[in-house]
Amino acid sequence: MRSLGVCYYPEHWNDNRWPVDLRQMQSLGIRYVRVGEFAWSRFEPAPGKLNFGWLQHFLDLAGSEQIKVIVGTPTATPPKWLVDSMPDMLALDENGLPLQFGSRRHYCFSHEGYRNECRRIVIQLTEAVGNHPSLFGWQIDNEFGCHGTALSYSTAARGRFQQWLQKRYQDVVSLNEAWGNVFWSMEYRNFAEIELPNRTPTDPNPAHRLDFQRFSSDMIVEFMQLQIELLRRLSPGRLITHNFMGQSTGFDHFAAGRELDFASWDMYPLGFLASVPLFSDEHRLHYLRSGDPDYGSLHHDLYRACGRGRWWIMEQQPGPVNWAPYNPAPFPGMVRFWALEAFAHGAEVVSFFRWRQAPFAQEQHHAGLQLPNGEPDAGSAEVAQLSGELPILADEKLGRGDVALVFDYEACWTIEIQPQSKQFTYPEEVFRFYRAIRQRGLDVDIVPQDADLTGYRLIVVPSLPIVRPEFLEGLRRTSGTVLFGPRLGAKTENFQIPAKLPPGPIQELMPLRVIRVDSLPLFAPQKVRWGERTYTAHKWIEHVDTDLEPIVRYEDGRGALFRCERFLYLTGLPDDQWLNAIIETLITEQKISITDLPLGVRTRCLGSLRFFFNYNPHPVQLESIEDLEVLVGDYKLPPAGVLIGRDTRRTP
Repeated sequence: MRSLGVCYYPEHWNDNRWPVDLRQMQSLGIRYVRVGEFAWSRFEPAPGKLNFGWLQHFLDLAGSEQIKVIVGTPTATPPKWLVDSMPDMLALDENGLPLQFGSRRHYCFSHEGYRNECRRIVIQLTEAVGNHPSLFGWQIDNEFGCHGTALSYSTAARGRFQQWLQKRYQDVVSLNEAWGNVFWSMEYRNFAEIELPNRTPTDPNPAHRLDFQRFSSDMIVEFMQLQIELLRRLSPGRLITHNFMGQSTGFDHFAAGRELDFASWDMYPLGFLASVPLFSDEHRLHYLRSGDPDYGSLHHDLYRACGRGRWWIMEQQPGPVNWAPYNPAPFPGMVRFWALEAFAHGAEVVSFFRWRQAPFAQEQHHAGLQLPNGEPDAGSAEVAQLSGELPILADEKLGRGDVALVFDYEACWTIEIQPQSKQFTYPEEVFRFYRAIRQRGLDVDIVPQDADLTGYRLIVVPSLPIVRPEFLEGLRRTSGTVLFGPRLGAKTENFQIPAKLPPGPIQELMPLRVIRVDSLPLFAPQKVRWGERTYTAHKWIEHVDTDLEPIVRYEDGRGALFRCERFLYLTGLPDDQWLNAIIETLITEQKISITDLPLGVRTRCLGSLRFFFNYNPHPVQLESIEDLEVLVGDYKLPPAGVLIGRDTRRTP
């Protein structure tokens, strides 16, 4: 059963308001509320002086309204007295400066003293409320990595990093060889000599940086695990999640997700459109009040994979936000629209941030479902409408997508560490490939390297510098067509060029070698001919040595696209038009059904239901579809319009 939730901060309001708010939540159809993730100073206003009574009272009131509660562990905001008691718990930024108290996320994941304090407060919190009948589950901390805090360059991080390296390499001779430390006389005599990779006169060793990124990711997962172990033991039967973020690649979310019962993420479409450097001003203007048609959905599909099929929206934008370069209001209907699209991608719960707009502190201009004075804001009516529509979705189950797209956090780190072209960014290339598929009306499954690829007729790999053995084995087992982008198998695990040259182990499947790379400016695109049209590749062009005959060539005769049976390899980054043509050709070849969509309209299947979403600022007329029983909306979609129909050829 799909449900609605909301984020609430009882500590912000007089407790005589709590029953009123909970009754109003219930009347809107809200069944879950998240609380407590920033409340450490109210749980423990002074060292050892604990006060969980207010939370227990709130849980009692929620139970009387049949509302289930997700309690956040408060470790994202250690209070001032705790920071003062051990100031070295603060994270240090890349310049070695401490992240001072006064906002949030100011701690270092590696600091053992802070970890002990987190254990203590989590134990005390679970002892107080961990078996309360209104408690549905737990959220660990809040938005790991937010504000660029995945990496810390503190003394605590340095010590743990040295231990991590010793465990990984066993002896320093092996580390020196793996990192290539003979270069620039960087050889170490022991692990205690190894510093963190910051404040160097020029680029630090890329292998050093990659290992530090891996280590930092492991510290986040380890920090999360210590809380999970306590919660599973002391609060059995409750589900555990963490609210991941959009546009966040600072740690491996797949690794973190494996420890959770379900993944959740925080969805702010207008904030992303304004702040993510992927969009032109023309594009931003067109989708100013709706958000990009694909960016949020990419994250829906990503976090569904991180949660192994189970996921929530923990924070859904309900109106203007406060943190982007500019913060417009959404179209009327967009709050409902965004939630329905999340449900179409398989979300179990959509929870809105927040119930009531705060009249104080940093987020005063962030809208809620209520105004600061407690009156309903525009989003409340949309939530009420949405609540009445959810029964239509009740028995529908998400099926396997039409296409698998391989996403890899390590690929992002590797390209970011040694880009060779500042215009080649991994998130952008993943997004372009995802958009090209989704524009064809297809459902996408985003998968990690170790996913089971059997059954997919088309597998897309935008880039994958470090190819893991499990991915190679997965490719052997599948019979689908595979499209590889450039920089495939370009590095070993130790950030070295493979002995047999790129694409390294993929040469087993495609007999070619990359012998040189042209990193080109945007004003020097390379023309290619595909069918009857001319396209371009840009930014990154690989020179390939192979006996394979290219199916597409650059103007100078070098191969631009190669094929070996069911495997295809792009030697450059195709422009959007060529990428669209390639994807459409492969989809047609695999006899995957394509839906023709107007610009700015997207579709998604959920069981027997098909959804259509109009992101445009103008109405769109859809062509009627045979065997589609319209349940919600109409073929003429207004701005923020949604059509939901049942495919009568399918059964729920």
